Amino acid sequence: MELIRGIHNILPRHHGCVLTIGNFDGVHRGHGEVISALVQKAKQLGVPATVMTFEPQPQELFCGDSAPARLSLLRDKIMLLDELGVERLLCVNFNHKFASMAAEDFIEQLLVKQLGVKYLVVGDDFCFGKQRVGNFQMLKAAGEKFGFAVVSTQSFMLADKRVSSTEIRALLAKGNLEQARRLLGHPVTLSGKVAHGDKIGRTLGFPTANIALKRKVSPVRGVFAVKLFWDGSDIYDGVANVGYRPTVNGQHCQLEVHLFDFNDDLYGKTVEVELVAKIRDEQPFKSLDALKQQIKNDADRAMALLGFDAG
Repeated sequence: MELIRGIHNILPRHHGCVLTIGNFDGVHRGHGEVISALVQKAKQLGVPATVMTFEPQPQELFCGDSAPARLSLLRDKIMLLDELGVERLLCVNFNHKFASMAAEDFIEQLLVKQLGVKYLVVGDDFCFGKQRVGNFQMLKAAGEKFGFAVVSTQSFMLADKRVSSTEIRALLAKGNLEQARRLLGHPVTLSGKVAHGDKIGRTLGFPTANIALKRKVSPVRGVFAVKLFWDGSDIYDGVANVGYRPTVNGQHCQLEVHLFDFNDDLYGKTVEVELVAKIRDEQPFKSLDALKQQIKNDADRAMALLGFDAG
């Protein structure tokens, strides 16, 4: 899959495509249905199946810390979209300048002139352009004028049900990983680079890998049984905490993973952490000794859930 970073990197050879536009947060099974139809249409028309997405996601620009929790980082989206057969991913820098582009310019300059769209799939609630005046009906009218078909994502339902990122966020907030996994169509994972932490876990006898979440809001909080891996590695079992660590006055939401029977150095590695089962919500403890005992209990519970053989 070819990644085009920014509309300024669209080249003449990128003219001609079938296109879908959206956040594709989580790249869930509903998205999979849309992409599958797009790939099929691309083959019929002999042009690349192309996805346009945004970094940051629009609500992250407009709402900041009150934006919806993000299910997937760009790196995650790239991997998942590639697996679905997308040939080109146009990642638009969503800033105030882009948001203030006239809706007519979005259509005529970007979709028609630069991308040469032959077939477009968007949500029927999709809005775009300055003051969000562009909508599905405007795209339909433009399609008739410029000669491209416009189809609503409503046409691609999963068992007569609309799977949404909002619904998946709600399931994750409740700790319902199993149902979230079903709607995603893939495991619930958090990815990031292992960085140096404050080493408190080490003093408690439970050294942890500290992983920056790189999100304004985390989609999950609490303690989980997890599996951790990186490119080309084995899969390691562990227990993880996602949260603010109230017992030690943590200021930022972060992911900490303690791996069982693991002593190697992970610093600087980009890892994937699969959340297998939720053990409990995050809570403050009156002392580090109480916290240490709870971590031991959590580790025992995680081992049982994962079928880990400590022998």
